[in-house]
Amino acid sequence: MLPKENTCFSPFRRLLVFVLPVLLAAVFLPSGTVARERITPVVQAVQRVAPAVVNINSEYEVRSRRNPFSGFPMDPFFDSFFKDFFDPGFERRYKRTSLGSGVIIDGERGFILTNAHVIARTGTVSVTLMDEREFKAAIVGADPDSDLAVLRVDSAEALPSVEMGNSDDLFIGETVIAIGNPFGFSHTVTTGVISALHRSLRTDDRVFIDFIQTDASINPGNSGGPLLNIHGEVIGINTAIYAKAQGIGFAIPINRANRIVQDLIRYGEVVPSWIGIVVQDVDEGISRYLGLPHTKGVLVKAVEEKSPAETAGIQAGDVLLAVGLHKVRSTEDYQAAVKQIAAGETVSLRILRKNTEKRISLTTRPFPPEMAEALAVRRLGVRVENRDASRQNGSGNGASEGVVITWLDPRSELARIGARPGDIIRQIDEITVRNVEDFKKAVIQYRQKPSVVILLQRGNQGYYITVRL
Repeated sequence: MLPKENTCFSPFRRLLVFVLPVLLAAVFLPSGTVARERITPVVQAVQRVAPAVVNINSEYEVRSRRNPFSGFPMDPFFDSFFKDFFDPGFERRYKRTSLGSGVIIDGERGFILTNAHVIARTGTVSVTLMDEREFKAAIVGADPDSDLAVLRVDSAEALPSVEMGNSDDLFIGETVIAIGNPFGFSHTVTTGVISALHRSLRTDDRVFIDFIQTDASINPGNSGGPLLNIHGEVIGINTAIYAKAQGIGFAIPINRANRIVQDLIRYGEVVPSWIGIVVQDVDEGISRYLGLPHTKGVLVKAVEEKSPAETAGIQAGDVLLAVGLHKVRSTEDYQAAVKQIAAGETVSLRILRKNTEKRISLTTRPFPPEMAEALAVRRLGVRVENRDASRQNGSGNGASEGVVITWLDPRSELARIGARPGDIIRQIDEITVRNVEDFKKAVIQYRQKPSVVILLQRGNQGYYITVRL
C-alpha cells in the first residue's frame, strides 16, 4: 500500500509546479526572451510605421480688420449684405501656429499625406520626423471637400514610408492603431477597434461620407496621421473627432484617399467627375404627386445634353436611390457621393422609374471646360471677361486680377442683391479668381453647391456676398 500524501505540504507542492518553471526560466534563459514575448503585433506595427509618421507645424498670418466708417450712411448695395475688407490702415496682423500629423506615402519622392485643414491658410509648413530631422515642405495640392492634402519635401536620401492596406476589406471589431501628434505630444500611439464603417459626418457647410469610425483615442493634433491595421498597413487617415462624445474618432478610408492623392500629385487639385444630372430633394408633396411609395432618394429634374447620364439613359423624373454603395436620401448625399468618384470611373446608379427599381451603369467624365460659360449663365446669370480685355472696352478699374462682369441676367440672384455690370469677381469660395480660366474652374468645381460665397469688388471696395445657385 502506498503511503498517504502529506496533505500539509500539498498546497506548497502544487505552487512549486507552477512557479518553479518561471523561476528557472528567469535564471537560465537569456533576458531578451522575456522581452521578445512582449513584442506583440501592435508593437511590431508601431515599430515599423512610426519612422514614417511626421509632425506638421504650419504657420499662418491672421488679419483682423474693423470698419472705421460703421454707422455712416452707405449705398444700399453694401449696407445690408457685406463687410468692408479693404482698409489696411485699420488692420491688425498676428501669427498663429497649427499642429498636425502626416504620413510619408512615397519616401523616394518625399510625398506626405495629411489633412487639408492642417495646412489651410498656411504660409510656411515644416515637418519633423521621428529621428528629429526637420524639413521645409511645399504644398503639392489640397482638396477641402475631402479634407486631404499632399506635401513634398526634398531629401538627399530616401525617407521611410508606409505600406498601404485595403480599406474595402475591413471588419467591425478588428484592432486598429492610431499614431499622431495630439496636443504637440510627438508620436503618440493609441489602440482600439473599428466601431463602424461607412459613417457620414455633417458640418456647417458640407457632408463627409464613408468614414471609418474607431474608438482609438484621436485628439487635436492627430489629424492627418495614419490609422493602421494589426499588420502595420495604413487603412485610413485620421481626420475628425465627434465633439459631443468621448471615444469616437473618424478616419478617411485609404482606398478613397488614394484616388484623391493621385489627382493632387498629377494636377495639384482634384478633377471633379461629371455625371450630368440636376437633382432636387423628394418631399412628401412631390412623393404624392408622382405616386412614389416613399420619400427616399432625389428626383432627377433635368439631364444635361451630351452628358454621361444622357448616354446611359437616365431620364428626367427618375428617382435616384443610390450611387455605387452609397444610399442617396438628399441632394447633399448625392453631391457627397459624386465627390468620391474619380473622373473616368464606372459607377452603378440605382434608380426608381415608374415604381420599378433599375440599375444603370455609366462612366463619368471631367466636365467639359467649353461648357463652363453656358453653366455660368445658367447658374450665376453672368458673363465675364478678363480685366485687361474689359479695360480696352472702357469698363476696367484698379488692378488687373479678377474678372469683370460684362452681362448680368436681371432675374439672377446676383442682380437681386444689387450687383451690376462692371463689378469685379475676385474669389468664389476657396478659389481665387485671377482670370477667366480661374472663374471657369470655380464654376465647374462648385456647380453642385446650393450656394457660394463671392468676393465682389466695386471701385476700391470689396465685399463678400453669399449667392444662392
